[in-house]
Amino acid sequence: MKKISLIAIISACFLTPVLSQAGTFEEAVKQASIEIDKARAVNYEWRDSRKLLKKAEKLNKQGKTEQALKLVAKAKYQGQQAVAQADLQSAITGPR
Repeated sequence: MKKISLIAIISACFLTPVLSQAGTFEEAVKQASIEIDKARAVNYEWRDSRKLLKKAEKLNKQGKTEQALKLVAKAKYQGQQAVAQADLQSAITGPR
């Protein structure tokens, strides 16, 4: 009985980081998608933002979660910058 309990505890210790990263990754993708959707709403979605998310999904499935999270962060940043660019461009008036 002691061996089974010990094995269960050790297994839980090894699985906890993996499970927490999975939740972190999914939440990060969700937040990045929200930012990219905001950019789409103002017609300023950048070309590669969603491509970065797809590449991140593939990396995450390969177990390269850290690299995947970096791409997700980049995609989120692009979404935020696209909205900022839209705000700046809307303030510019052309020649009269």
